[in-house]
Amino acid sequence: MGGVFDPIHYGHLFTAEEARIELKLDKVIFVPCRQPVHKRDNNISNSEHRYLMTRIATGNNPYFEVSKIELCRPGPSYSIDTIKEFIKMFNYEIKIFFIAGADAFLEIDTWNKSEELVKLCQFVVFTRCGYDLNRLNQYFKKYIRIMEIPALAISSTDIRKRVKEGKSIKYLLPSEVEEYIYKNKLYQ
Repeated sequence: MGGVFDPIHYGHLFTAEEARIELKLDKVIFVPCRQPVHKRDNNISNSEHRYLMTRIATGNNPYFEVSKIELCRPGPSYSIDTIKEFIKMFNYEIKIFFIAGADAFLEIDTWNKSEELVKLCQFVVFTRCGYDLNRLNQYFKKYIRIMEIPALAISSTDIRKRVKEGKSIKYLLPSEVEEYIYKNKLYQ
């Protein structure tokens, strides 16, 4: 499960757990991206903060791991490179599932080498309120498994905005992540 995770929140965690259970996955590896290609204009937090918040949020689930695979690679984060590295790392002996939200997957045709990427792993796309997967390019539809989750209208953008405006973020993300945000004066 890749993402910016700025910050990670209950929507991410719930989605990952649903995929793990539904697909009987051995583990879910969270991959914070170093330099998101589609969000270059946005001001994102330091990658080490995003990595640490993801570690904090996933620490109590023995089936969750966090990888620095993209954080250690220079340049933009391309999913194709990450998937290829995981395939090599696990000696081609595993099936990789790429967990993504509908919002991200609707842009798949703009991703680097997207037609090759969808053949390397099984995409699991979660519905998200306000995003219509019927708009998806027909080519990509045949490569995805759609899963529905209850409407969790939580977004990292909203959390950052709430912190900046001095509003509460309690119950939107793990309390340890909330504490980390305030301790490190993120988004203020």
